[in-house]
Amino acid sequence: MHVSTDYVFDGAKKQPCVEEDGAAPLNVYGNTKLAGAAFLQGDPEKYFIVRASALYGKSPCRAKGGRNFVELMLKLADERDELRVVDDEIVSPTSTAALAKQIVILSRTNHYGLYRATAEGSCSWYDFAKAIFEATNTKVNLKVAGLNEFPAKVPRPKYPVLENGELKKRGLNALSNRQEGLRVYLCANVHHSRPAGS
Repeated sequence: MHVSTDYVFDGAKKQPCVEEDGAAPLNVYGNTKLAGAAFLQGDPEKYFIVRASALYGKSPCRAKGGRNFVELMLKLADERDELRVVDDEIVSPTSTAALAKQIVILSRTNHYGLYRATAEGSCSWYDFAKAIFEATNTKVNLKVAGLNEFPAKVPRPKYPVLENGELKKRGLNALSNRQEGLRVYLCANVHHSRPAGS
């Protein structure tokens, strides 16, 4: 079982990538994930390659100071009156808990192969931040970051959205839409927040 990434694509297609699309990584991370998948595919017997996108979950992310994107946004909103978030990278934010459930479902089958496994729907990081603040009734002045205001340390694809085509074809897709995934995550992990309307 190899968990891969949307970063194996360059995002140039401007449409959700399916299993048949060729990979074209823009950075070392994407290249190493692609190499790991190629290693598995050298044994055609039994493997699962699962490509995910924009993961957030209970375990910390070193790149975000020990927080995931959701927790980082809520922390910054507590500390600042205004937040600026990029809106030029479109992703499918997916909770690690939802991905784990999908992996378990796959692992109990003999439908080996390559899969996309992301939450349904896509959005910019700005739109995701906005959804987080709305779901937690967090008041903050959220603005779109200016072009190159937060330059990435490495090249990133602008539209690495994935389509769960093979999972759907086999009737195995257990991933809900991104809004539901966020709601479930917040209810389970962000105790100081309350969903909007409650």
